Amino acid sequence: MWLADEAATIALGKSIARGLQGGAVVFLRGHLGAGKTTLSRGILQGFGHAGAVKSPTYTLVEPYDLKPWQLFHFDLYRLGDPEELEYMGIRDYFSDRSIALIEWDERGAGMLPSPDLIINLNAKNEGREVSFEHRSEAAKNLVAAITSQDGQ
Repeated sequence: MWLADEAATIALGKSIARGLQGGAVVFLRGHLGAGKTTLSRGILQGFGHAGAVKSPTYTLVEPYDLKPWQLFHFDLYRLGDPEELEYMGIRDYFSDRSIALIEWDERGAGMLPSPDLIINLNAKNEGREVSFEHRSEAAKNLVAAITSQDGQ
């Protein structure tokens, strides 16, 4: 899927939010500047969040209380060792009442639950290429809905 600009990335995030359910774990992959945080902003806006969305690069996680879910936006870029996640109580962030968006998931290997959805972002020219890997039935249905919208 091609996203021409930031507005298209935000719009995709809003579409993704419509299909996310409690318990969802989403890995956001791409190099620095690929649009992971912009996509996260769109997802949060899709849930009705109107405030600022900052990258949790230094805090590792930013919580958002959204009705009916709690969304946790993780950025593990600065994580030194996956074991650090155990010290911050990583298991407590995942439940059927939460949604997790995780940037730089490979840095938390072995400590994170399996994702329902992996979103790959690749900045190219002025836009972004996006691809999806679904790992659950709910994510499969979400990807089908998004890609059918894109084709119309």
